[in-house]
Amino acid sequence: MLRKVLMVAGVAVVVAAVWLVLAVVMVPFARGQQTAAADPLVTQGHVSIEGREVAYTIRHLPVSSYPELPAAVAAELEARGCLIPQTYEAHRPENVIHGSLERAGTTDWAVLCSVGGRVQLLVFFASGAAANPAVLAEHMEIDRLQSRNSGEADGAGVMGFNWGIDPASPAVVHQAQLAMAHRPATPDHDSVADSVIDHRTVYHLFRNGAWERLTVD
Repeated sequence: MLRKVLMVAGVAVVVAAVWLVLAVVMVPFARGQQTAAADPLVTQGHVSIEGREVAYTIRHLPVSSYPELPAAVAAELEARGCLIPQTYEAHRPENVIHGSLERAGTTDWAVLCSVGGRVQLLVFFASGAAANPAVLAEHMEIDRLQSRNSGEADGAGVMGFNWGIDPASPAVVHQAQLAMAHRPATPDHDSVADSVIDHRTVYHLFRNGAWERLTVD
């Protein structure tokens, strides 16, 4: 009798363990929520596109991956808890840039800072306090997803981050303005090229104490 009781109890334990494993595995997929990755610098999950669930992966780098950053800027990014999102095309650390963004001759910095799934485009002027950067744009990470095929899931069924920034020289900005009916004069300092891969670019130009935007498709 004791042996039968022990056998029944053992079977019950096994069944309970199986149900527990299934619950842990299936819940994230049933809810369509973000799933945890083994690497804390990688965010994975699913988004709904035209009624189907598509997986995505977003990779990040820590602030320490950019040793060229001024100490005050790096400290501010660390204090904010920033990670630097990388586009799916990245082959080297990206989305941290510098240039003469305030006026000719300065060395200023722009950074895509991701905290809790929300990304801000921050600009740090050398003349200003690192604790008070300009915020030029802000989006949720999952609103900046696409693959190499114009937004459709790639062959592996996984989408990636598509938002990148680069420095833009005065000549680049002036060329981008070529089709404008009243083409402005060439600026005398750099801009921030704010791009969605294979789609549009917005040039952020600081002039006369304010930020101007030029969108190019």
